[in-house]
Amino acid sequence: MKELEETVGWLRARTSVSPRVGVVLGSGLGGFASRLTDCVDIPYEAIPHWPVSTAEGHAGRLILGRLRELPVAVMAGRAHLYEGYRPDQVVFGVRVLGRLGVRALVLTNAAGGINPAFQRGLLVLISDHINLQGANPLVGPNEESLGPRFPDMTEAYSARLRQIARETAAELGIPVAEGVYAAMLGPSYETPAEIRFLRTIGADLVGMSTVPEVIAARHMGLSVLAISCVTNMAAGLAPGPLSHREVLETGEMVRDRLSRLLEALLPRVAAEVAGS
Repeated sequence: MKELEETVGWLRARTSVSPRVGVVLGSGLGGFASRLTDCVDIPYEAIPHWPVSTAEGHAGRLILGRLRELPVAVMAGRAHLYEGYRPDQVVFGVRVLGRLGVRALVLTNAAGGINPAFQRGLLVLISDHINLQGANPLVGPNEESLGPRFPDMTEAYSARLRQIARETAAELGIPVAEGVYAAMLGPSYETPAEIRFLRTIGADLVGMSTVPEVIAARHMGLSVLAISCVTNMAAGLAPGPLSHREVLETGEMVRDRLSRLLEALLPRVAAEVAGS
């Protein structure tokens, strides 16, 4: 808790922005941050106690600024368990955003498609998750100032925010789907047998992030919306090997579409949370 408060104090001394909505941008999906104005843009390595992103496609910067009049905090890049970080380090940024005043968190990620109805480049609203990472950021003594010992995860991903996202996407003519996200540890991609297993237990998407952040956000009482970009079909569902280069190329392909969706969506998310 001491590290968390030190980081929050350090950031408050450098910006007057009090963000109401936070955004986490995944692999190759960092384009949205350029739409903010009146920004303070800080590399992670300059922020006390903040874990540095080492994965390609993660800029590793915290941007505090405004989307028109809405104060927003954007994490351009995240830390992952596969980088060797502890679960509490992976969710450190989310906890800082919550302490800065964020009440709704919108997360994005790159994911492999398991559902055969999905195609490369599709944006998918996460409706639920399956945690197969073997880790949980709440393990250990509970910090009561953050949240309860046993937080409810029945609606980890806000149904109301998903509805708003569907309506916004329809107005913009952006196709979206919904699905269940399975979180694996990585960094190796899954085997075809593992993908068959994931499909059997109800997963539509697979990735290596997001779930620890969602758990930490819900522990703090934040409303959560998460959007996956299907960057490739999972192992065994398409010919050829998987590569991170394909992930980054697809992120580049959908960057403008995702940015337009977020730009229209965030003010509505903020209004919904303010009114709840």
